[in-house]
Parts: sequence; C-alpha cells; structure tokens
Amino acid sequence: MSDNVYITEDGLQKLREEIDELRLVERPKISRMIAEARDKGDLSENAEYAAAKEAQGMLEMKISRLEDILSRSRVLDESKIDTSTVRILNKVKIKNKSNNYVMEYQIVPESEANVKLGKIAVNSPIAMGLIGKKVGDTVNIKVPSGLMTFEILFIS
Repeated sequence: MSDNVYITEDGLQKLREEIDELRLVERPKISRMIAEARDKGDLSENAEYAAAKEAQGMLEMKISRLEDILSRSRVLDESKIDTSTVRILNKVKIKNKSNNYVMEYQIVPESEANVKLGKIAVNSPIAMGLIGKKVGDTVNIKVPSGLMTFEILFIS
C-alpha cells in the first residue's frame, strides 16, 4: 500500500500514543506470559503457551499495521483549510429539507470519525455528497435509508 493517509495533528498524536502503548506495555506483558507458560513444562500440551503465542502474533500484526499507517500519514494543516467550499476538516451546518432538522458535522479522516462528537468520515455518503459544495447549495445524498436532501447553511 502506498496510499497516503490524511490525519490531523491530534490524530497523529493518538496514533503515536497507541503504538507506544502496544510496544512498551503490551509487548512486555505478553513476553512475561510466554515466559511463565514456558516455565510450566511441556510446550506441546500447554494451552497457556499457545494462547500467549497467538496473542503475541496478533499484537505484532496490529503494531505492524499501525506503523504502516504512521509511515503513510500526512498531517493536514488546519490553518490552511479553505471555507469557500466544503472540504476535509471543515465544519458544516446542514438542514435536512424533509424535517427542517439542523445538524453540524466536521468532516475528518476516516480514522478520526466519531458520530457522537459530530465528526463524520470523509468517505461517508453524507461527507462525499457535501464535498465541493458551497453555502446555500441544496444537495441530494443517497444514504442507506434512501435519498435525503440537505441545504448547506454554514461552512467554517
């Protein structure tokens, strides 16, 4: 994989912290579990040893995946984000035309999406439908439940 992963400064910091946690806390913990299981004798019938080795493999796979993401990460400079059209990192206030319900979302990289905090992934149907549009535009967006119509009220 050579695709860049766009990430905010906060997202990059969280990714680094997670990798450090896995390397410095989880890896030694699993090593101790393997050593303790090895001390119990015959490894061919030792379920604890097999489980610890499997956990080690899963952990190393996760560390490798996160390190790959980190190596491909490109930090987005939030101070240079244009607000004339909807783009990644913009906050967008939209109104659902069918029920006049107003919502505000921030469009973020997929790894930082959290709907409860109002952060939707750039590759979500709503974000993809809003990208490139301007204040006052009305957009029809196909979502899993059908077609929804939104009006863009504000971009920041």
